[in-house]
Amino acid sequence: MRRFTRLALGFSKKLRNLGAATALYVGHYNFCRWHRTLNRTPAMAAGLTGHPWTMSELLSEAGM
Repeated sequence: MRRFTRLALGFSKKLRNLGAATALYVGHYNFCRWHRTLNRTPAMAAGLTGHPWTMSELLSEAGM
């Protein structure tokens, strides 16, 4: 994530923004992004969901 580079250089001032950006990235990585090695999303491989989520599903579950 490019955000971590900017944080390391001192551009971001709020820890809350870092937490929100990290949570969205991890959620997208696990629930929305199709992984070739697994041939599905990690959440599908773990049995948490039966289909890859859209961004609107992810954001609605996050309460945004």
